[in-house]
Amino acid sequence: MADSINPPLSYEASATTTHPHQATSLPTEVVACLKNSRFLHLATCDNLTPHISLMAYTYLPSTPYDPYPTIIMTTNPASRKTNHLLSNPRVSLLVHDWVSHRPPTRAPNAQGDREGSPPPAATRSSLASLLLNLNTSALSSISTTITGQARFLEPGSEEEAWCKERHLENNTFEEEEINLFGQQQRHDPSVRRPSMSIDGDVRVVTVRVHEGRIADWKGGVRDWVLLPPENEQAGLVNGV
Repeated sequence: MADSINPPLSYEASATTTHPHQATSLPTEVVACLKNSRFLHLATCDNLTPHISLMAYTYLPSTPYDPYPTIIMTTNPASRKTNHLLSNPRVSLLVHDWVSHRPPTRAPNAQGDREGSPPPAATRSSLASLLLNLNTSALSSISTTITGQARFLEPGSEEEAWCKERHLENNTFEEEEINLFGQQQRHDPSVRRPSMSIDGDVRVVTVRVHEGRIADWKGGVRDWVLLPPENEQAGLVNGV
């Protein structure tokens, strides 16, 4: 029964839709990605040139203004991605839910003009590598892409103020530092540090989470689609 609800990732041609998962709630893997990750990659494009930005974000299962799962981001009005979104609001998001760790390659290439990537000497007997590997088995091993349309919120609106507040809350962290042995040392828990500034002339952007693709680290893929809430299905409005 579980396999019919969450079919295994397939290895079919990724240019086609493969084993689509359709439900009125997001796949658990997608929810885990959105909750666990701190940043996402935002891909935008004008008529000719694609552009990718690393973005802090806030994921909400719904908002008072939208019953769909929503991603909140902020952007400088003069940025390239803002200009792209104004001309083409279609976006693609990539969210990773694992820590990448690439083992060293065996040897320099045949020409001998460069070492493997990364060179073995850089990773051998590394305390950082040891600490990383301790938790690797417990980490998820999938990512998800999300396709949709970005929407700029009206400056000064109640929705913009509400989303700004949620976004700042989600990107404010307890002060902490890493000691010599890679362990976190927490300071006064009452001291919290916002990781961004959203004061001044900042535009708030939201993306409704509707469809995308799950991919694992081995190359398997599975598409997913979020069906409309029950009260929006079959042309119903508020169940009528």
